[in-house]
Amino acid sequence: MADGRATLLHNTIADGIYPLPGYTRRQFARGEVVAAECVIDELTTIVTHHGTLYAWAKGQPQSRALRGRAPVYVATIPDEAHTTVVIRHVWHGGLLAPITRDRFRRPTRAPVELLRAFMLRECGIPTPELMGFALYDAGPGFARVDVATRYVPDSNDFGAVLAQLAPEISREEAMDAVRVLLNQLSRNGFTHPDLNVKNILLQKKGVETHALVLDVDVMRWDPNLPAASIMQLNTERLLRSLMKVRRQFGITFTDAERTEFVQRMTYAESVELRPQTSAPASPAGSPRS
Repeated sequence: MADGRATLLHNTIADGIYPLPGYTRRQFARGEVVAAECVIDELTTIVTHHGTLYAWAKGQPQSRALRGRAPVYVATIPDEAHTTVVIRHVWHGGLLAPITRDRFRRPTRAPVELLRAFMLRECGIPTPELMGFALYDAGPGFARVDVATRYVPDSNDFGAVLAQLAPEISREEAMDAVRVLLNQLSRNGFTHPDLNVKNILLQKKGVETHALVLDVDVMRWDPNLPAASIMQLNTERLLRSLMKVRRQFGITFTDAERTEFVQRMTYAESVELRPQTSAPASPAGSPRS
C-alpha cells in the first residue's frame, strides 16, 4: 500500500470525519450522520424523527434482537432496496466501563471502524459492509454512537458452529473457511488483536462456507510486517480463544485438532510470497500525520 493509504489507516483523524468514496456526511440538530450515499437520506430522517438509530431499530415491529455485550437489533431501512441492517449502540468495555459507559471522546472509534471496513472490503477480505454511523452530542468534546452494518443472513459465529448450534455448517467447513480468512489477512498486512470465536462470522452460500471478520476497528495494518508473522499473531490469538471456550463451555476442540490447525497455518503451506497489496486510494483532503 502507498504511504497515503497507510496514513488513512493509522492517523488519528482530527475531526473524525473524512469523505471516503461512496459515503457522505449530514448534520442534524443534535449531531451528525455519516453513511453510504444510498441510505444517507433515510438514516438522517430516522435520527431526526426517532432520536437515535438504536431507538428506531428497537421499536420496529419486525425487529430482531441479537445478543452480545449489549443487545443489537436487526431492522430494515425504508430505502428503495429495503436494506436490512444491524444497529448497535456502542459501549465502552473493560474495567472503566461502568464509569465511561457510552460516552466517547470525539471523534470516537466510528470513523476508524468505517475506514477499516472499507479497506478490508477493497482488499477482498470479507467483512460486513458498514452502511453508516450516527454521532450524538454528549457534552463538550464527547459523543454517543450508533453504528449500522449490513445484515449477513444465514450466518453464525465460529463459536456457535463449534458448539454444534449451526448444523448446516460442518466443523471441517468452518475450519477451512477460517484458514482462508487468516490467509487473506496475512497476505494483506492485517493483524487482529482481539480475534476470537465471536469475531468470526460464518455464512453458508450454496455449497460454500465463507468467514467474515468482525470488530474491525481494533485491527492494525502494517505492510512491512512479514506475512508469516501476521499469520502467527492472528493464529495464536484465535487459538487462545479456542482454548478458553473449550475450558469454559466444554466445546470439543481436541489437542489433535489444535495441532492440525497450527500445522495448516504454517507459512510454507498457507502463505505464498505476498504481492503488492492494492487498497483504496487516499480520499482527497484526508489529513496526514
